[in-house]
Amino acid sequence: MVVERRIFVFASLLVVFFVSAVLWKASVRPIPRSSAAAPPPAPPPAESGAAPTVIGRDSASLRGTTAGGAVPAATTPVVRPPEAGGPSYIVLLARSEIRRRIRASGGITYLNEIVAASSDSVLHRWDSRVATPVRVAFASASVANFQPSFLDAVRAAFQRWQEAGVRVRFNMDADSTAAEVWVRWRIQFEGERSGQTDLQWDDEGHLLTGTITLATFDAKGQPLGADEIRVMALHEVGHLIGLDHSPNEGDIMYARPQVRDLSTRDISTALLLYDLAPGTLRVGN
Repeated sequence: MVVERRIFVFASLLVVFFVSAVLWKASVRPIPRSSAAAPPPAPPPAESGAAPTVIGRDSASLRGTTAGGAVPAATTPVVRPPEAGGPSYIVLLARSEIRRRIRASGGITYLNEIVAASSDSVLHRWDSRVATPVRVAFASASVANFQPSFLDAVRAAFQRWQEAGVRVRFNMDADSTAAEVWVRWRIQFEGERSGQTDLQWDDEGHLLTGTITLATFDAKGQPLGADEIRVMALHEVGHLIGLDHSPNEGDIMYARPQVRDLSTRDISTALLLYDLAPGTLRVGN
């Protein structure tokens, strides 16, 4: 009797254990061990042929809207600041200041007229060449009416511009193999001129080389003397340092010089030119 009771109690305990186990398993959900550290699921791959949208780091501040208010498509180019696609704001301000100084010099210089008449609005001049003078060579001359005194006349013209205080000096005893400027001679030019200056410059307006060619006879076939050569050379050296023609007959840089020496306006114009940065003065497209 005692044995049967023990078996009944044991069987009852087993039933209670199995029922409790089933109820516990049904009510408790397992928790993944690495859910907090697991990376988010990868996005589905894009369909073939669909271009990905690329957004730059600063797209939020650079993105604009079209006229209708819609956000432009990803292919719409972003407008770059001036530094990336053109002159910087500082450069544009500097050009505006140069233009202001040129305009303010009206009546004292003719640089404003030179810029207005130019096709490219570019100032051309030699870099500061005081410590390292521009090297000048004289070609040998065998043309009719050439006189040795012509060389002294040309040297005097170079010297006169130097005495004016322009920040460029000339070495007129330079080795011809290293010359930057050549002085050449010919009998006569076509038309009314008796001299010509050809210049080369870089993209920033710095003059690099030059050639002055002077005639020994004028347009009417009359032989020229040393003083006429000096006056012509004064005009051509003015071109050589970067000046163009003045509209005033009282200036040596008038297209057909009527005076025989530099005027105050000639000197003031050259001094202003060499006080300004060379290059373009354009501030717009």
